[in-house]
This record gives sequence, structure tokens and C-alpha cells, in this order.
Amino acid sequence: MSGQPLRLWGLQLAGLLLLGLLVGLACWPLNLMDHAQDLLLHKLPGFSGDSWTLRTLAIALAPIGVMPLLLLLQSGRLARGAGSGIPQTLESIENPSQAPLLMAPFATVARLALWSAASLALMPLGREGPVVQVGAAVAHALRRRFPNLLAGISSASLMAIGAGAGLAGGFNSPLMGTVFVFEELTGRFQPSVIWPAAVVCSAAALISNLDGIPLFTLGMVQTLRPEWQQLLWALPLGVGGGLLGGLFSRILWQGNTFLRPRLRKRPLVWGLGLGLALGLLALASGGWSGGDGEALMVQLLDGQGSLPVPGSPLSIVGWLLLLLARIGAPVLALAAGIPGGLIDPAFAIGALFGSGTMELLGADAQLGLALGMASGLAGATQLPLMTVLFALRMAGDQQWLFGILLSAVIGAAIGRKIQPEPIYHALWQLGRSPDQLTDQRAPRR
Repeated sequence: MSGQPLRLWGLQLAGLLLLGLLVGLACWPLNLMDHAQDLLLHKLPGFSGDSWTLRTLAIALAPIGVMPLLLLLQSGRLARGAGSGIPQTLESIENPSQAPLLMAPFATVARLALWSAASLALMPLGREGPVVQVGAAVAHALRRRFPNLLAGISSASLMAIGAGAGLAGGFNSPLMGTVFVFEELTGRFQPSVIWPAAVVCSAAALISNLDGIPLFTLGMVQTLRPEWQQLLWALPLGVGGGLLGGLFSRILWQGNTFLRPRLRKRPLVWGLGLGLALGLLALASGGWSGGDGEALMVQLLDGQGSLPVPGSPLSIVGWLLLLLARIGAPVLALAAGIPGGLIDPAFAIGALFGSGTMELLGADAQLGLALGMASGLAGATQLPLMTVLFALRMAGDQQWLFGILLSAVIGAAIGRKIQPEPIYHALWQLGRSPDQLTDQRAPRR
């Protein structure tokens, strides 16, 4: 290798590491906000075991006041910050001419502010939408400021790499972010992009988690079940979890279609109604319906039981009602255009279904949780490879691979039957209607 190509390769590697560093730094505050949500959530009776107090009632009912305010801001000054962030990223990658508007600092900061307020109000939202958009926005800003840096990578590919790095930084999962670039953002495998994506995602995950976020989110969840048992249970749990995940994404798409025109006309009235519904669900469930779902999965793994009232005849009814709440509550927030994501909520739906089903059958609830969370997420996103990598990252034991892989593949196939188009692409197409494009160009006053 001659000196000149080696120098160019070194400059490209340095540029990629710089991008990963910047994306990781941008994701770090979001991870801190997610930690703050967990602290608030664990004060509620469902997690603490204590009785309701005025303080915990105020925490649980916070959406009643926060939701109308957020929807009012989204219909006015912060209109460009509304929505998940992933449809906006897809639009920017597909049409780079839209990136200066959709990836602008104002839109990015507005989306982060809206998501942060919603998270502190314990709305059941994931964070992949904001972190994906943040990563793409950082990549776009870097290209505009230093156009000759990473010149061998197109603007669209660079934004896709940055978006994947945002996901990696938000969930401490470099491989997940790398696969997300191909499986969701570009729709094709590009060998020339895979190593830059891996470098940037690894750097972003490292930097964003320097404050000590666990390597494996749910801890080291080990299984002694042989592979054939995992594969056996993966069949029914894959079907059930995929069904629930697909139903979740289908209802979310329909809810988004229903609410969009109504929220433009009456944001305060609809905000009050949606916030009241979220607050009442949190009150009725002891707080289990709130938050992104990770705290609930950790509680299930800690042996607290997957049924709300273990040993009670009403526990099965309570479990089913909680399952419905964990499907409905995220829809109420996400369909309203509150920035967020569905990875954690879909994970929680599948985990609750899988662990509860196995517990009712007298089988291994932890096995059910692992297989259920994979099928639930794959059913909702139709991204089986990303799901497998993330599920293994969450659990931390490669012995889960066979069961998780089959469960995710089945879940994705079932989810596609219910919601034919992947949910983020469906929301992207919905947002590309003429009136929506007008809204993106000019915030409503």
C-alpha cells in the first residue's frame, strides 16, 4: 500500500471516529434523561411496593398537564420537532434537499426538548426516534461544516451512518446500530458502508455510555434450557408475540392517521383527553403502564412475577389488562406525534406476554420473557436481524441465540401479515402527503 492511500485511509478513519465521538456526546444527555425517568418511575407503587401519596399521584398524573402543553407547542413554534424523528431521517436520506430543513439545529433541539418533557412525565415512549434523528443531524452538520471530510461517502450514506450511530449510542449496541443502517434506513447491504458504519457506531456507543450504563441492560440473564426446548417454545411465543407486535404497530399507524387532522384543529382538547387517559392508566396499573418498559422488564427478571397479583384468582385478569395497557398507552403518545420510539414499548409488550404465558403454563418465565421480547419487537418493527442483536445485547448470554432467532423471524413474518408496510416507513409515507410537507416547511402559528 503506497503512502498516499494509507494517508487517505487514516484521514477517513479519523473523520469517522470524530463523527462517532460527536454523535456519542449528543446522545449522552438523552441517556441521562432516560435514567431520570427510571428514578421517577421507581417511586410509584407498582415498583416500590408502597402506597399512593400526593407526590406519587402527581408523578403518575403528570401527563394530564404535560400532554396538552406539548401538543400546543407542536402545533405552533415547535412544529418541526414533532414526530418520532425516524420518518424525518428517512425523508432526508431519500431526498437530501430536505435535510437542511429536517436536520436543522432548531428541529433537532425542539424534538429533544419535547421528548425530554414527555419522558419526565413518564409517557411510555422509547428513545430511538430522537437518537436516530440526532445522529443524522450531527452527520449532516459535519458535512456542511467540513464538506471535504469523508468526501468519499455520499451525504445520504453519511446521514444513514450517523443515524445508526445515534441508535448505537442510545442503546449501547454498536452491532444493532450498524444493522439498522441497512435493514431499515437504506434497505440494501452496501459493503463500502459497513465498515464506516461499524466504526462510527462503536465510537458513539463508547462515548455515550461513559457514565457507567450497564453493558447488558437487563443484566446477565442465563438459561439452562437446551436449544431444542428454546426452539419448541419459540414457535407459539413467536406467533403470539408477533401478533401483538404487529397489532401494536397497526393500531399506531391507524391512530396516527386518525389524530393528525384533529390535533391541528384542537390540540389542547385532544391533549387533555390523551393525557387524562395516560394518567388514569398509570394510576390503575400502579405505574406499570408508564415509562419506556425497561424498568418493567427488569422487575419481571428480578423474580417479582409477571402477573400483577401473583397467586390471586384475579391475577390473570390483571395481567391481561396490563398487557392491553402496555399496548394502548404508547399508542396514545406516539400517535399524537410526541417524539419517541417503539423499540422499548414493543420489547415490553412481548416480554410481558411471554413471561406471563410461561408462568401460567408452569414453565420458565425467563425463557418466555426472552423469546417474547424478541417476537414482540420483530413483529412491531419487522426488523428481525436488528431484533436478534438487540435482544442478545439486552440479555447478555449467547445461549439464547437459537430461541431468540426463531422467535424473531416468526414474529417479523406474523407482524408483516398484520401491518404490511414497516411502521416507520408507513409513517414516513403518511408524512409525505402534500399538506404534511407544507407543515414541515412552515410551522403553524
